[in-house]
Amino acid sequence: MKLSEFFSELRRRNTALVGFGMINILLLLLGLVMFSIDDTIIAGINAWIKPMKFSLSIVIYAWTFAWLLEYIPDEKKRRLISRMVIVCMAVENGLIYMQAFRGVRSHFNVQTAFDGAVFYTMGIFILINTFVVLYTLVLFFSKNITLGGSILWAWRAGLILFFLGGISGGYMSAVLTHTVGAVDGGPGLPFVNWSTVAGDIRSAHFITLHGLQAIPIATFILGGGSISKVRWLPFAFIFLYAGLCVWLYWIAFQGLPIIAIGH
Repeated sequence: MKLSEFFSELRRRNTALVGFGMINILLLLLGLVMFSIDDTIIAGINAWIKPMKFSLSIVIYAWTFAWLLEYIPDEKKRRLISRMVIVCMAVENGLIYMQAFRGVRSHFNVQTAFDGAVFYTMGIFILINTFVVLYTLVLFFSKNITLGGSILWAWRAGLILFFLGGISGGYMSAVLTHTVGAVDGGPGLPFVNWSTVAGDIRSAHFITLHGLQAIPIATFILGGGSISKVRWLPFAFIFLYAGLCVWLYWIAFQGLPIIAIGH
């Protein structure tokens, strides 16, 4: 399938989520502009790095759901999930951009009553989104799903990991930090800013979340695209990917960086 054909099919499947993804691309461009003219530093990095990361991640999330919801035969359920994803992510990213414009942290910020209200509002909508993902996962285990074979299990595995990644995000919010063995805002990798001197739950969180894309794509590449056959290689990849996620969480909670620089 050509890239143009892919996007044409994506729009056919879910116009709303594709359009929402395009809005977040525009927000990403806004973040790039602000990054070039605003040198405000938050937690050791430019204030606009986080908004750009979230915009890019939301584009991927929205377009992935635009694709996978097609396999749920109930149009009302597809529409409900789409609307909930859009509302939850719009609130989340809108507040992240607002806090960037204010020059303060968006996550783990309870320094003032207003900032605390912003952070907890984000938490509420992310919790709602987590339940939306769980609902989608349950639907993918129903008999009505229009897929079969290893590609169906790839989507199921991806949704399970995405749900678990959301739980780890909730954990970070509960403890108000993402770094283990040091304070937030220390030396980190370019753009993602994962700690290079201590454990960072965000690295495991990121890899786990994006199993939702990595596993189905790998399954298709490894020959699991057929809906009528079950092949062992895609399932081996699922277990290896899940093992990678577990290992990343283990090293993070041991206080070890995914890439050590400066030790």
